[in-house]
Amino acid sequence: MRIRFQGLRLWRTGRCVDLVVDTAAATELIDETGALAGSESAATSTVDMSGMVLAPAFQDPHVHFRDPGQVDKEDMVTGCTAAAAGGYGQVLILPNTEPAMDGQARMDDGRTVIEYLQDYEEKLGRSLPVHYALCVAASKDRAGLEPSDPDDWRVDLPSAEPHGSHPGAVAHPVLAISDDGSAVTDRTLEEVARIARDTGLPILDHCEHHESGFINEGEVSHRLGLAGVPASTELDIVRRDIDLARRTGTRVHLQHVSTAAAFQAIRHAKEEGLPVTCETAPHYLALCDEDVLELGAMAKMNPPLRSRSDRESTLEAVADGTVDMIATDHAPHTVSEKAGGLVKAPNGIIGLETAYAICNQALVESGVISHQRLVELMSLAPAELLGTAITDIEDMTQDRNLLDLTKSEGAGLVVLDPAGEWTVDAGDFHSKASNTPFQGWEVRGRVLATIKDSHLVFSRLTSGQVKGSREGRQAWIG
Repeated sequence: MRIRFQGLRLWRTGRCVDLVVDTAAATELIDETGALAGSESAATSTVDMSGMVLAPAFQDPHVHFRDPGQVDKEDMVTGCTAAAAGGYGQVLILPNTEPAMDGQARMDDGRTVIEYLQDYEEKLGRSLPVHYALCVAASKDRAGLEPSDPDDWRVDLPSAEPHGSHPGAVAHPVLAISDDGSAVTDRTLEEVARIARDTGLPILDHCEHHESGFINEGEVSHRLGLAGVPASTELDIVRRDIDLARRTGTRVHLQHVSTAAAFQAIRHAKEEGLPVTCETAPHYLALCDEDVLELGAMAKMNPPLRSRSDRESTLEAVADGTVDMIATDHAPHTVSEKAGGLVKAPNGIIGLETAYAICNQALVESGVISHQRLVELMSLAPAELLGTAITDIEDMTQDRNLLDLTKSEGAGLVVLDPAGEWTVDAGDFHSKASNTPFQGWEVRGRVLATIKDSHLVFSRLTSGQVKGSREGRQAWIG
């Protein structure tokens, strides 16, 4: 089936264009509303998209899909489907799988996790709706005792020649190194940095370390009688990693930064011209530790939600460019796990399907940044960090008012409704998980369609928009 989106506005210039795109194969199309199911496969349906925005698909350098090892929480199919529903075209799978993605530990079938994930689509028999790359563990088994051996995963680097010993190595290369979930330990830091420099990978560091505590140390933790996690646990690792970049030239990317003091240290590092970048997450933009009083374990994460003042400093860091990008840290957990309360429940929330709306509301609607800047934070900057492809829509259209993707390959795009109002309902998520602190929120900003490799892979179009179709919700068609 062919769709013509009429009257789209380009994200950077605002110029109006029409977009023509074929839908993906039936087994690869996520038709959320069922609006495309009743249309003639050979027909071209036109959709009025006046006021909607066409942008490069989002990229997330920080997701946990729990596959292999904890597929009761999420798997590659549901994780990638959730990503497509959130407007993402590329994600980076972090290494806290079971076993760890260190290139050495093997699954019961004898494959490493890298091999398992690179073979996944072939075994599944269809392409997943987003591109995904891999982040190798910095230490063996992520135990922080001994660095992972680059000889176990060097062949999976983009620069490897001949490229890859596995069929999926080209499509799903190793692009970064991290022990995320834990900071790279002092014991392994220097050797991990040397390996990162030798292989050309950035270190993505969980820039926080604490031995005890459940929520941010402050008035709320004292009120609840819970051990707190002081802001210094983040600042100490940030300063250590900045010093590493200064001494060695290692590229360091600081994950989920959440405190005023850490942002100030990063500002100074950037003023020095050091190879340091950072991300924050939507929940640090929209929430603070006071929300724990109402949300309980649904607001438990690591690093924890910080003070109201820290949240304001996070918004300021986005506004002044200290924050380079936004990553979700998508971390699925089961309902029963999160029901364990603030002491027993695991850290983490899901975020792929709400990220655009939460960021649009917290940053654009509130006047902190422009919508164009939000696209840069969610699309261009992560691509620059990882060296992944980004679609230059302006270059593809030039002075033309028509972008015909039926005559091109490789485009990754998203159609956005910045003013679209909706209510967050975890029951409608494509993720297996429902651990969101935003349940019931009224938000503005909606993903309408996601395009991978010049084909429509996700649609939230209604039957009223797609002429001649019939209603009926479904997920994977086929």
